[in-house]
Amino acid sequence: MRTPETDKSNVIAFYEMMFNDCRPADALAQYAGADYIQHNPHVGDGKQAFVDYFDRMAREHPGKRVEVKRAFADDGHVILHCYQYWPNGADYAGIDIFRLDADGKVVEHWDVLQEIPDHSQNDNGMF
Repeated sequence: MRTPETDKSNVIAFYEMMFNDCRPADALAQYAGADYIQHNPHVGDGKQAFVDYFDRMAREHPGKRVEVKRAFADDGHVILHCYQYWPNGADYAGIDIFRLDADGKVVEHWDVLQEIPDHSQNDNGMF
């Protein structure tokens, strides 16, 4: 039975397989619906553009990884608050929003990224 908890678990598994395991085609095959709509301006629309982009990211940034800090599910959407680790580069705090179809498959993605600064005006941290 589909629940907000299963939606969160499936989206996290999709994200970790694509980003950490560097298996974007497998992630799409297992967790995505028939179509995949992309809103990140650096990634082309559709499944093949997704695979091409993340295959290139895996080659250019070996060791990159993401850690999901929190996840929220509401009305067919899952929102992830993530820490992106980039070897030899700046790390990022990110919010990823995924829309799921009636079968609980990922069909659309938006994101907002913020570089994690070396210094902060407060001691609260980004997470």
